[in-house]
Amino acid sequence: MALFRKTMNAVYWACVWVAGTALVLISAVIPWAVFTRYVLNSAASWPERAAVLLTIVLTFVGTAACYRAKLHMNVSFFVSMLPPWWQRATDVLVEVLVGIMALFMVIYGARLVEATWLNSIDEFPELSVGVTYLPIPIGAAALLLFVIERLVIGSPADDFSSHSEPATAAIDEARITPVQEMH
Repeated sequence: MALFRKTMNAVYWACVWVAGTALVLISAVIPWAVFTRYVLNSAASWPERAAVLLTIVLTFVGTAACYRAKLHMNVSFFVSMLPPWWQRATDVLVEVLVGIMALFMVIYGARLVEATWLNSIDEFPELSVGVTYLPIPIGAAALLLFVIERLVIGSPADDFSSHSEPATAAIDEARITPVQEMH
């Protein structure tokens, strides 16, 4: 299990690096597009398309990384009111549903890549459309691995609870409930 956790850590950091690089490149490409359009009065044709392609990378690969780090949107109000056993059952159900969605994206994302592999992009004629869709099955595969990790050996946050718990515990202690305010 330690090897699996270590591998998942490596996959996670690869996703973070790739998504972070895409974000930095987007941040460089967009100002270049503005510069060429408004300063040089000769708009470059490639920056907008490059930003869209980088956004695909950022979205699908970054989603997997955010999911593993529990930085995704989570609506748990009603679940938190359930008894502990039902909360755990709900957590497992959610993981299974995310796993099914990730598996769907791996399968149909790979089919999309295959179907568009021989097509090219006008702004980048040497770049296959299929290559631009690769982040879909790759990000979904990482997401599926992270779901399997949570179901089999638990969340990585559980391993580092000594680092994350004090911060959340301090926030919880600082909250004032309406009953406390009355006294």
